[in-house]
Amino acid sequence: MAQQPDRADIVVIGAGVVGNSAVSHLAELGWRSIVQIDKGPLPDPGGSTGHASNFVFPVDHSKEITDLTVDSLRQYSALDVLLTCGGIEVARSPERMQELTRRMSSARAWGVEAHLISPAEIQELVPYCDASLLIGGFHTPTGAIVDPIRAGELMRERAERLGALTTCPETEVLDIEVEGGRVSRVVTDHGTIEAEIVVVACGVWSPRVAALAGAAIPLTPAVHQMVDVGPIPQLEQSGEWISFPLLRDMDCLMYERQRGSDLEIGSYAHRPLLHRPEEIPPVGDHPGQATPTSFPFTEDDFTLQMQQAEQMFPELLTNPTPPRRTALNGLLSMTPDGGALVGETPEVAGLWSAAAVWIKEAAGVGRMLAELITDGTSEIDPHGSDIARFHPAQRSASHVRARAAEGFPKVYGISHPREQWLSDRPLRTSPFHPRTEALGAQYFEAAGWERPQWYESNAGLLEEYGDRIPERSAEWDRRWWSPIIEAEHLAMRERVALVDLGAFAIFDVRGPGALRYLEQLAVARIDVGVGRVVYTPLLTPAGTFRSDLTIVRRGPDDFRVITGGAEGARDLFWLRAHLPADGSVQLVDSTSAVSTLGVWGPRARDLVSRITEHDLSDAAFGFGSAQDVLLGSVPASLLRISYVGELGWEIHMPAECGPRVWDVLWGSGQDLGPVTAGIGVYGKTGRLEKGYRLMGAELTAEYDPVEADLALPKVKKHGFVGKQAYLAARRAEPAALLCTLALDPPAEGRAARFPTGGEPVLSPEGAALIDAKGRRSVVTSAGPAPSVGRYLLMAYLPRDLAVLGTDVLVEYLGQRLPATVLATGRTPAFDPQDTRMKS
Repeated sequence: MAQQPDRADIVVIGAGVVGNSAVSHLAELGWRSIVQIDKGPLPDPGGSTGHASNFVFPVDHSKEITDLTVDSLRQYSALDVLLTCGGIEVARSPERMQELTRRMSSARAWGVEAHLISPAEIQELVPYCDASLLIGGFHTPTGAIVDPIRAGELMRERAERLGALTTCPETEVLDIEVEGGRVSRVVTDHGTIEAEIVVVACGVWSPRVAALAGAAIPLTPAVHQMVDVGPIPQLEQSGEWISFPLLRDMDCLMYERQRGSDLEIGSYAHRPLLHRPEEIPPVGDHPGQATPTSFPFTEDDFTLQMQQAEQMFPELLTNPTPPRRTALNGLLSMTPDGGALVGETPEVAGLWSAAAVWIKEAAGVGRMLAELITDGTSEIDPHGSDIARFHPAQRSASHVRARAAEGFPKVYGISHPREQWLSDRPLRTSPFHPRTEALGAQYFEAAGWERPQWYESNAGLLEEYGDRIPERSAEWDRRWWSPIIEAEHLAMRERVALVDLGAFAIFDVRGPGALRYLEQLAVARIDVGVGRVVYTPLLTPAGTFRSDLTIVRRGPDDFRVITGGAEGARDLFWLRAHLPADGSVQLVDSTSAVSTLGVWGPRARDLVSRITEHDLSDAAFGFGSAQDVLLGSVPASLLRISYVGELGWEIHMPAECGPRVWDVLWGSGQDLGPVTAGIGVYGKTGRLEKGYRLMGAELTAEYDPVEADLALPKVKKHGFVGKQAYLAARRAEPAALLCTLALDPPAEGRAARFPTGGEPVLSPEGAALIDAKGRRSVVTSAGPAPSVGRYLLMAYLPRDLAVLGTDVLVEYLGQRLPATVLATGRTPAFDPQDTRMKS
């Protein structure tokens, strides 16, 4: 064992496949003083890497996960630790076959070779299965198995050859010291290492290690049952480690795969078996367990699954029944939303997480993490795995365990894109919640917030507007949707609507350095007159999207930053990470103190004027401005902006006054026909009609403001993050342009379909549309546009196709739906001159 140094640029805690990939890529990016620590021995220190399912299915509905997996396949292949055998996900039920058809669309969207195959083709590829049980399958020829232990050895060796790595196995981390909010030292049982960057890549132990520094890594260890049976004569006679494709029996939440003369059977069908990190026995002291993370097998949880495996592979598993070679309850990591946890922790600067990562994407995550540490950005957009995405309440152990228990069946389950988590709710509610609940609000969740999506009390609007709302005949299209949303939208366009925006994240920025600080982050000029409202993107160092938000100048050194609830935690982390060290800026999270109510529609001025003496005329209160007013006896700040394209205001008020403002607005304007409208209108139908972009959908780290048509007429003089890349993008011809598409009316006799987003956009001949940077056109957002009478989609198209009238196809659940470019760039499909909201 190498002697532990007393100083390092980076300390990586964990020598599983993720930590090994991280040290390799950090070394390749030029870091030359890396120390890697693990409590266990090498090459297998005893974590999940040593026993986890080591196969790779390349397709996920998440582009980020698919990109990480494909990158990992490339890396494993280069290391010669990959055995490509193909993989098949099979369907016993029509519902599962529909899901596999949806996976086929995702494969086409992300550019992964895949095929829908018949039971006969499955039988030919997997001769030992009983294909008569099946309806069909989803075949990915690049599916493979990987040797993660050998991969880790080679990754460490690569870093060592570069003179960058000191590896310290059988070394326990006792403490992580923090000074001034930043990591300073790692204390082990072999001494202390000074370091300003520490990576926690300890798998199921990560929460315990991060807690030493006062940070939370929100995961919980969960059991995944695995059994190896053999030797099986037929497999032994093949003479191969794996002679047929991996098989996922998706309806039974199981998989089977050959391991030489054995068959491995794994299950996600059992009850959630959750553990706490502190329940994991220490390395070297785990009687009855092969490793600390291989818990004793619970037989009763596997009885049904074994029967289903015997049903699928009768020739191999019955007459006679092969002996059981191993059986274990292996631990893996479950998080509140099922995603990985990658990035700098919100609580402690310099403390990075690389946790809750599956072997299939581990090598890609290691590269992504190394790029983020080195450059502040990465080739693959890390938005979905960013550890900063969770509000503090969502990082609590009780919330993590509740969501892990709910999420475990989803690993192989069928999840609708709009499907909501149900456990540990309600967690965060706005001051308007009692009012919206009384009106029958149906709540969707964002960052723990309960947000009304639509109101059952508005069902009566369907009598008024039902003839303008298309019927959704397919159950999948109706799921987690209501025609009431479209009725609320049409009522808002004709009258006035109240929208609960209590989930907005609000940050107050003050101090003598506040202006300079915000100028260094924002693309738009922030040095505007007091009372002006500025919408601006924030960029990554590569000039792509990191955030988009609204900034109000409330005084010479007083600014308010407003961002969406779903992005609030990420944006707060980014803002805090860039605070100057001289104390010239004070950043206050005012989200819990200030609440927001939206009032929009042609009668909005009439309604709000009834509860204030303030002059709300267009001449006195122009669009894009903010003013402090009294709403009766309640002090409030009104912002004349709109995300739905109608006249009106965001009303920001003390949270405790929220119910009062709601009541006086609602009570004083009944003759105006006010309605409540949910986020289905605010975030979907109204937004799409106006072509407004959404962070994480249209705005990602893969596209720049020029391509999103958000580049400003002039570039401000002040420097800001990503400015040089932004200037370069302005000089170049954009490779793609964001467009609004409309589905063509269905052919006679065919039912209308309603895509949800993530579908591939194809040429009329069915070919993928690929821009000059190699990016494929994919639907970023989709939804109805009731005022336009069409179903709208947004997508980046190659520049030469981003032309009004261009015909394309959108692949959705096996159908190719004709669509047409309705608008390009920022030009909206509805009210293109913005006359309604600026009247």
